[in-house]
Amino acid sequence: MKNDLLLAIDIGTGSVRAAVVSHDGTILAYTAREHDQIVPRFGWSQQSPRTWWEGAVFTIRSVLGKVERAGERIAGIAACGQMHGTVLIDDDGELVLEEVPLWNDKRTRAIVDRFQRSNDHSALLPITANPPTVAWPAFKLVWIKENEPKAYDSARTLLMPKDFINYKLTGNRATDFCEASCSYLFDRRSSGCSSQIFDLLDLDIRKMPPVKSAAEIVGTITGAAAGITGLREGTPVAVGAGDFPAALLGGGVTTPGLACDITGTSTLIALLAEQPVLDPTISNVQGIIGGWAAFTLLDAAGDAMRWARRGFHENGLSYGQIVQLAESAPAGSDKLLFLPYLNGERIAQKANSRAQFFGLTSRHGASHLHRAVMEGVAFATRRNIALMKSRGSRFDRLIGAAGGAKTNLWVEIKAAIYDCPILIPSEPECGVLGCAILAGLSAGLYSKLGPTVSRLVQYDREILPNPTWVARYRKMQSVFDALYESSAQFWDRLDAL
Repeated sequence: MKNDLLLAIDIGTGSVRAAVVSHDGTILAYTAREHDQIVPRFGWSQQSPRTWWEGAVFTIRSVLGKVERAGERIAGIAACGQMHGTVLIDDDGELVLEEVPLWNDKRTRAIVDRFQRSNDHSALLPITANPPTVAWPAFKLVWIKENEPKAYDSARTLLMPKDFINYKLTGNRATDFCEASCSYLFDRRSSGCSSQIFDLLDLDIRKMPPVKSAAEIVGTITGAAAGITGLREGTPVAVGAGDFPAALLGGGVTTPGLACDITGTSTLIALLAEQPVLDPTISNVQGIIGGWAAFTLLDAAGDAMRWARRGFHENGLSYGQIVQLAESAPAGSDKLLFLPYLNGERIAQKANSRAQFFGLTSRHGASHLHRAVMEGVAFATRRNIALMKSRGSRFDRLIGAAGGAKTNLWVEIKAAIYDCPILIPSEPECGVLGCAILAGLSAGLYSKLGPTVSRLVQYDREILPNPTWVARYRKMQSVFDALYESSAQFWDRLDAL
């Protein structure tokens, strides 16, 4: 039987997902396994890489069991995953920290503040293409060195979440250019690690893995991994990419000028360009297909819905039932606002912002609360879009990607609050499709990236802004913005309690 299938793996913040994909981009089997963020204190967020690997093994075995002789037919494998999670392994490949800080972890805030006071970070922008923020692995490494020195000293290699899964599958250590470009350790001019940044942070450059292109083969499935997963020994594994660049690829966002809303645990608003936007309030990631994506990020988007499901119903309702509740509330949730800053913010004058409901009355019920959460995510994202517009970006149309694009109500809310049409791909699991494309390239099923994306990525529908909602939300946005600004005075006071 010929090798005509592809395996995509996505190591998300809320779950591990695996899919068997046909050569024409059709998802034939899909399995997800949820896992939790560990939040030992406000602003911290961590997970165990062992949980990712257990989830990967479970979901791989599950999807292989759903397609006839899939293990023998897989031509190539690629993984994507949450970015910036700082995994350290020793010479033997063992974890030196059982739980690692994630992309939305804010424990490095004091380290970033110290770095900004001591260095002209604007002069470093041409090197890093990014402002210093709490998200970047560079500052997480500094925190580990200062607070877990034994772990830092025994670490040989820094890996990102999908890199760790690749290591478990192949025994090889590497990362991709997209991940490296968002580490604050990379020199975009030379496409290599920046010795200057490593020296400024007093970090060991030898801990960086080789940096490769996303479609390059990192290795093949080992005998041990084959025995655990059901995959065929020797199957090629691509280097892969972060979930954000993979979703851009699988959403067809590959041409400069295209913009995208990627909503999973977070919401990313990205705009493709030939060169990075060198601005102290905007981040950049190198694209898989070339160019750069300038982006802003809201930490808690799907995470806000997850929190509401747990907090209000102890996970007793499905997400579909929650959306049904929200649909029964009017646009604007009867003047109820929700600030979705459950995990603070990555880039802000006050990165320790907090979430809150405002306008609660006795007439509000669960339907209003859930709709307000969805609207609050969109209002907060609209602030980020306004920031990018103020720097010259244009958003005539957005492509919606990832899990958030599956929820029609949420897309309708966003289209009205953004006042911008949103185009929905036929396959909303854009990260999975992006991984499959990378797997196909590495295996030789596809020859060129651009034509493959054009052939496999199709669009299902376009959501236009509801004019009545647009008018109502525009008035509420001004209140949301004022509430955000006026609340900032209390966040430090809360921290001091």
